[in-house]
Amino acid sequence: MKKLAFLSLLFLIACGDKLAPVREDALRPTVVTQPLPHDTDDPAIWIRPTDPTKSLIIGTDKDTDGGLYMYDLDGKIIKKSEVLKRPNNVDVAYGLLINGKKVDIAVTTERESNKIRIFSLPDLTAIDNGGIEVFVGETERDPMGISLYTRPSDGVIFAIVGRKFGPSGTYLWQYQLTDSGDGSVSATVVRKFGNFSGKKEIEAIAVDNELGYVYCSDEQFGVRKYYADPAKNDNTELAIFGQKDFKSDHEGIAIYKKTATTGYILVSNQQANTFIVYAREGTNGNPNDHKMLAEIPTSTIECDGADATNINLGNKFPNGLFVAMSNGMTFHLYDWNEIQKLIDLQKK
Repeated sequence: MKKLAFLSLLFLIACGDKLAPVREDALRPTVVTQPLPHDTDDPAIWIRPTDPTKSLIIGTDKDTDGGLYMYDLDGKIIKKSEVLKRPNNVDVAYGLLINGKKVDIAVTTERESNKIRIFSLPDLTAIDNGGIEVFVGETERDPMGISLYTRPSDGVIFAIVGRKFGPSGTYLWQYQLTDSGDGSVSATVVRKFGNFSGKKEIEAIAVDNELGYVYCSDEQFGVRKYYADPAKNDNTELAIFGQKDFKSDHEGIAIYKKTATTGYILVSNQQANTFIVYAREGTNGNPNDHKMLAEIPTSTIECDGADATNINLGNKFPNGLFVAMSNGMTFHLYDWNEIQKLIDLQKK
């Protein structure tokens, strides 16, 4: 307990005394990354196919002079992208076909240029000819949230992009990513959808590839759920959940997959410094009935973004990893086993 209290004190010093303190029962991270120069916002996990123990974390540094940063699993910065103008959220996808070769990619929103930026992995090299404009023709642009959907039937990859402001009904735009023919990537709008309460903004977006759903956090309102595949021609809002479970803002969303169809949806309860956990598969046979299962206090402060994987990443993360942004310019990496213990305790 003394060690945990000391850790909490360090986080408070690093992040400023105006923020809510870390709870003494907060889950301790296995690793805290090296701090970034400006302002962390969102992480994504890239699994190295040849050796998962050498997988990487890609995180955004949200500033006019920001960029994407790459970390190893010990939290050490090993690479930085070219300078980006206020990158916000980031996501990873595997096997985009470019020049006949499958390329893994990281895609981030660049708010000050109204673009998405696309980088090959693990070299973190831009492959977008300087970026692709989004929300073209709209008065309100400011791209923020992004998540990538890989359609299981054909491997086509789509980017679902959110913005700071936008009309209800077409708040989210979905783009199909394709080979431009010159070694770069282009994007075509294929869908506009998504309701918006107007209370604050929609920043966090997450896609469940296997089950075919997209989730987004309508801050101070709830978590919205839609089909991810534009070929369905169905923009029906399948669920709104978590409306009474949060102190204020609904933020980062991570999906942990126990099997192909089961697992957890974890959503940042930003001002409480906790994560609210829901069943990925729904409740009592209803896939769209997401009731709160648990609330996990974490060491993160004012968390914006998170990601999770169930892949064995070695001794520190044998059943996967949960990573979350924290104020103080860091990301916190947790052994999934410790998260699972807390979920199991609350489920009993």
